[in-house]
Amino acid sequence: MTEGALVLEGGSLRCLFTSGVLDVFMEQGLRFSYVNGVSAGSMCGMSYVSGQIGRTRDINLNYVHDKRYISLGNMFRKRALFDFDFIFGELSDDLVPFDKEAFEASGQRFLATATRCRTGKPEYFEKGVCSDMMAAVSASCSLPIVSHMITVEGKKYLDGGLSMPIPYKKAMEDGYEKVVLVLTRHHGYRKGPMKDVKRKIYEKYLGPLPELLEAVKEIPDRYNRMQEEIDELEAAGKLFVIRPPVPVTVSRFERDRGKLMALYEEGRQTAVDMLPKLTAYLNHS
Repeated sequence: MTEGALVLEGGSLRCLFTSGVLDVFMEQGLRFSYVNGVSAGSMCGMSYVSGQIGRTRDINLNYVHDKRYISLGNMFRKRALFDFDFIFGELSDDLVPFDKEAFEASGQRFLATATRCRTGKPEYFEKGVCSDMMAAVSASCSLPIVSHMITVEGKKYLDGGLSMPIPYKKAMEDGYEKVVLVLTRHHGYRKGPMKDVKRKIYEKYLGPLPELLEAVKEIPDRYNRMQEEIDELEAAGKLFVIRPPVPVTVSRFERDRGKLMALYEEGRQTAVDMLPKLTAYLNHS
């Protein structure tokens, strides 16, 4: 096992890039001792920790047009675009089985980052400590407006990316000197200001939760500040970053299987190309 932290950004179906990277890691026997995933990154991380090559790819490619997985109809039936009852029920139990025993038995630490609705702050749920990791991962992936709040251990949560899109500082605080980030946007990407229409929707939906609303309004500035700091830490050799080499054209809720597969293959090729530099980074004292 490699002593180091692996931090996985979210991005919904842009996680096909991440799944390509992680499949190469698994094929190469590269098992990080610590994994922290946000939103879709947490779902990728689960299959990585359970050692299931191709599982995330197969779910997204084979079920992206399945209404049980993602559909507007789920908004009426479940109050969520993604049906987590299906994802962590029939899909994980029978259709594309999740190896829960391997996941639980793995010596890797696994954390899912979610946002506490009452405070607007990130909280971290760890395998072996949290009583319901499936709920924690569901919470980490639950985007506001298109998902309902998820209860984990008696408290309400939403998507981790609302407050902590890339928890590299958490990995450092937990004592890891080698920290590898897998991002789902190209180098230099920055978020633009939140549009007025989107802000008004958030104000209506999250009005009763002022601290969460404030955290959501700060998303663009927070994300851009983190990207600036990531660039500085990467230049100083304190982080190793794997990201798409070119701008990603796959949307958050992409339905084109061809584009999704191409992004997965891009993740694989990027990981293969960067393996020598990654190995050098991990072995450098």
